[in-house]
Amino acid sequence: MTTANRVRAAVIGTGFIGTVHVEAARRAGAQVVGVLGSSSAKSEAVAQALGIARGYGSLDELLSDPDVDVVHVTSPNALHLPQALAAVEAGKNVICEKPLGIDVAQGRQLMDAARSAGVVNATCFNIRFYPVLHEAHELVRNGALGEPRFLTGSYHQDWLMYPTDWNWRLEDSKGGSLRAVADIGSHWLDLLKWIGGVRVSEVFADLHTFVPIRQRPLGEVQTFGGSDDGDRRDIEIHNDDAAGILLRFDNGARGAVTVSQVSAGRKNDLSFEVAGADDALMWQSSAPDRLWLGHRGRTNEELLRDPGQLSEAAAKVTFYPGGHVEGFGETFRGLFERVYAAIRKGSSGRNVDFPTFQDGYDALCVTDAISRSAQSGSWEAVMREES
Repeated sequence: MTTANRVRAAVIGTGFIGTVHVEAARRAGAQVVGVLGSSSAKSEAVAQALGIARGYGSLDELLSDPDVDVVHVTSPNALHLPQALAAVEAGKNVICEKPLGIDVAQGRQLMDAARSAGVVNATCFNIRFYPVLHEAHELVRNGALGEPRFLTGSYHQDWLMYPTDWNWRLEDSKGGSLRAVADIGSHWLDLLKWIGGVRVSEVFADLHTFVPIRQRPLGEVQTFGGSDDGDRRDIEIHNDDAAGILLRFDNGARGAVTVSQVSAGRKNDLSFEVAGADDALMWQSSAPDRLWLGHRGRTNEELLRDPGQLSEAAAKVTFYPGGHVEGFGETFRGLFERVYAAIRKGSSGRNVDFPTFQDGYDALCVTDAISRSAQSGSWEAVMREES
């Protein structure tokens, strides 16, 4: 640590989400000391553009830097295991983007390695950190809804609906065999596990590729960067554009979720509803400061984010006064502040109040069952190795 006890961070990845991590890390009080891109030139260019002191030439150079306390891994999915594992083995604390790996075995390996090393570890399920979702978590945990019965919702986007849309996530070798489900569906599944206090036990899934042939640009395309008008070549696509999934939970509850990256007009829309034995709640990412509360025998309510009216848990992740909308960037800040606090305390990474590699592993167990169900055409159990 620096003399001011300020956490020092290095970010792997220079695309859209890597830049988000740099900005949020700074807002959470960290000093971003370096960044690693796909080449030395890329590292240097992004470091200069973002005002970062070092652009690393290699992963080894980053991990040998004594000024790095925590490594943010925001690279393509297939690199999460080797990069996060190397950081853990070097004694660095790690924040890794989801999915934690491209399969269950990778998630388990990272979870076990982080526990053995005693480093602070986090999976970037940032959506938990909208303040009213902390309020929803507290309401369910305190029994305000009664036993959760029916958990439903969706996560829809449109940025990959055209054959000319391209991103590395479309390549199995970089993103894995699941795409929409692993990329955004994992957020929804983690969120409902955390808010509902229940775990998915079985799934019945229908996955579909609506755009089987895409025109890949020969040049690089950033995430959400739009189409490229240059030369292209046809690529056959096998991973999922969209999915419909029935869910069974370990408390006997039922549910359903739809996931899509080909729904016109839906830029980044997540919604869910938890219907309990007594009451219900609903949230939409398009109105992030509002939580709908449903009742049978009295008028429904709408809770507005206001730190003076929220529970202590929700107020702690609220940064602005009521009426000043908080959004996507603040969710990363809220997560990173929790992780950095654990690092400053010298935590072993256990008994923390943020999503860890264990949560990343659990999400992979669920998405693995979804993949198996889509192939078998039947209900599949979520298989977890408890620890």
